[in-house]
Amino acid sequence: MNTTMKIKNILFATALLAGTGLSLTSCEDYTDLSPRDSFTDKSYWKTVDDLKMYATGFYGVLSSPSATLDGTSDNFVSRNASGWLFDESTVPTNAGSGNWYWNDIRNCNYFLARYQTVEGSEADINKYVAEMRMFRAMLYYSKIRQYGDVPWYERDLSTNDTEELYKGRDPRDYVLGKIIEDMQFAIQWLPEKASAEKGRLHKDAARQQLARICLHYGTYMKYHHETPTTEWTSDKLLQLAASLTDEIMASGNYDIVKASDADADTKSQEGYPLSYANLFVTKDLSNCAEAVLARFYEEGVLTHETGRQEGANGYGLTKDFIESFLMKDGTPIHNAGSGYKGDNNQEDEIAGRDPRLYQLIPNKHKPQLVLTDGTVQFPVNADVNAGAGVTGYPCTKFHSANSKQAEARNTYYDWFIYRYAEVLLINAEAKAELGTITQDVLDKTINKLRDRVGMAHLTMNPVADAKPLDYGYTISPLLYEIRRERRIELVHEGFRLDDLKRWNAMKLLDNPKTMFGIRITDDVRAEYEKAGIEFGNKDGQRPTATYDGAEYLYQYPDRDLDATVSHRHWADNDRRWLDPIPTTELVLNPNLKQNPGW
Repeated sequence: MNTTMKIKNILFATALLAGTGLSLTSCEDYTDLSPRDSFTDKSYWKTVDDLKMYATGFYGVLSSPSATLDGTSDNFVSRNASGWLFDESTVPTNAGSGNWYWNDIRNCNYFLARYQTVEGSEADINKYVAEMRMFRAMLYYSKIRQYGDVPWYERDLSTNDTEELYKGRDPRDYVLGKIIEDMQFAIQWLPEKASAEKGRLHKDAARQQLARICLHYGTYMKYHHETPTTEWTSDKLLQLAASLTDEIMASGNYDIVKASDADADTKSQEGYPLSYANLFVTKDLSNCAEAVLARFYEEGVLTHETGRQEGANGYGLTKDFIESFLMKDGTPIHNAGSGYKGDNNQEDEIAGRDPRLYQLIPNKHKPQLVLTDGTVQFPVNADVNAGAGVTGYPCTKFHSANSKQAEARNTYYDWFIYRYAEVLLINAEAKAELGTITQDVLDKTINKLRDRVGMAHLTMNPVADAKPLDYGYTISPLLYEIRRERRIELVHEGFRLDDLKRWNAMKLLDNPKTMFGIRITDDVRAEYEKAGIEFGNKDGQRPTATYDGAEYLYQYPDRDLDATVSHRHWADNDRRWLDPIPTTELVLNPNLKQNPGW
């Protein structure tokens, strides 16, 4: 096989890997390909196409389809109790058991140390340098969220670089500054979206990623009362988050989309549109104005498994999350005169509520399947089994009614990597934290999301929730509602645990309703008896717990509802704020110090 053919084969392979969410870099050192495929530093680093091919192998760093996102948070109950949330985790032995491996970052640095030999224009070359620096920034962002202080490396090290290999950890704030530098370079040199190759990084994707980073640490510093050790103060980070999202919004390239039945192969019931739910099962996001960046799939060529797993994966939404949905007119459900019918049965529970609620869970108004002959099937009742819905609130956000999408390894609807809704939520939250938010900002952000589903607008002076969540500190009713909106709009997209950590809000996990499912009433018992399902604490029954005078489906009957007893409660100095460094790494490098409490 000649070298040209080998290059083409590897390029095709990296493209496929990028499409499936995998990466060459996660399997082995990228440079290991060289001897097998006739690549050497002298022969490879010649053309811009060489840079493109190398960068393509890193696209697995970006978000990939998953049916378990947010699984470790107050939004979901999992079939098996999270050892992390219940403080039962142990220190891993090997780097592969956590995220303390450095191959991907080394491979980024390998590229950045060699690309200068390529011939081409500055713009053509720097486009791929920008991609690699953004990937490096994202990899490091993941590391500092997990571990806090980590070693910062700007070049690929060899076994002879003992001083750097065995150095201690650099301060998190220092690494954060380096991440921001990488991201700013990416914004400068990546192409505009209009001129970017389909599915590849562009300026707005980089702006959104950097805004996400700045919001995270701007609020983390504020609510953890940290004094910054660099120029990047809480306010400066929040101001940059606001500015970056302002730029994206001002571009006019994006909008909040009311998704159609046709694009999602769904048949909505009259009066129950699926304008939100259908967005996440749209077959082709190429022209979707809400897709800042998407991952593209093709039936029979590039597929994933989410359609088969979603809603039947041993995860269920919590009672606490379900109760967070407002009434359609914007009134909290526990406020006097809200019109809330209660939770005696599912129909009462969803009646008059934020329409995103009925679009997220199985119910008689949302098609479960549309068969190839056009037959529409609706769920008999929501799954409560431990291996499926767990709580009676299975999340169906990424479940397509198209029966073909539920076939094994045959899901082919596209996936949002960066969604415009997050841009609007970052903008609103950052400005609320800075004290610069106005009604005009709300109308351009939060209320755009509410308009999609016909919800009443949020105003600068919203009514306070009569039974607010206990954050452990006081926030304004406006910020409370912005946080509520973020929780609902972005549920199941992988943000919630990070949100709780950056807000210093793990106290929310003290609430037993973050572990409960549906309330067990006479109506519920009668409904499920038809399916041969009983509730109680005898053999063969789905377990329950009594709390505040009501009975609820409860997956963990052996665990005390008191969070301080079950170890679900987080202390101010809780060890779970940071992950433990694997023990073998501490032995190999005595200059590394273990995170507190581990």
